[in-house]
Amino acid sequence: MNKSLITNVVATGLVATGLLLEPPFKEAVLNTGLFALAGGVTNWLAIHMLFEKVPGLYGSGVISARFNDFKAGIEQLVMDQFFSKDNVDRFMAEMVADNAKHRLDFTDVIEHTDLEPAYHSLVTTIMESSFGSMLSMFGGQSALEPLKQPFIDKMKVSLNDMAHSDSFQASVKDKLSSVSVFDDIHLQIEHIVQSRLNELTPQMVKQIIQTMIRQHLGWLVVWGGVFGGLIGLATSFIPL
Repeated sequence: MNKSLITNVVATGLVATGLLLEPPFKEAVLNTGLFALAGGVTNWLAIHMLFEKVPGLYGSGVISARFNDFKAGIEQLVMDQFFSKDNVDRFMAEMVADNAKHRLDFTDVIEHTDLEPAYHSLVTTIMESSFGSMLSMFGGQSALEPLKQPFIDKMKVSLNDMAHSDSFQASVKDKLSSVSVFDDIHLQIEHIVQSRLNELTPQMVKQIIQTMIRQHLGWLVVWGGVFGGLIGLATSFIPL
């Protein structure tokens, strides 16, 4: 169900109804519809601008524009926690203990990886965009809190899929088996991670984040329409 579309359709319906009514109800219904439509459309446009570049509107398309920052944050997260020295030691021990057909199991590491820094980085990106000032009207960063756990869960699924893919497993094993000095292993793994992240495009990152949070941001359109409608209704009773 598209909450944004329903909200704006209802608001448009109120406007149309208000135009057809006669006093004394005309002004109240018309103002409610107009203010609700203004609030819903404005918030819908802000969400759209978060993901899409709109010509002439500065600050739009912030997700794609901050693509390199997002990618760098993911790389730092993976290298600092996913491939820390302790984890690399364990992976090497597994490689030595088992034969070449053994698949490296990263499931436990991913499950215990702290992905909150990635979430906070995303929130910071959103709040620093032109969308941030509008979001502040609806609770600021706290309005994004419902996105936290879905974002973390989906990030773990994505990392798990990447780490257990045949190509990634083959690349890690190839690099680990080809180096002779242990101190070089971490650099080799970092090179693998960078190579994999370089396959990401701004469009892919936009789609990943869009899938995670667009459903939740739709409520901003709903509340924009509700509060806008209430304000419009209130203005109808203000004597001019």
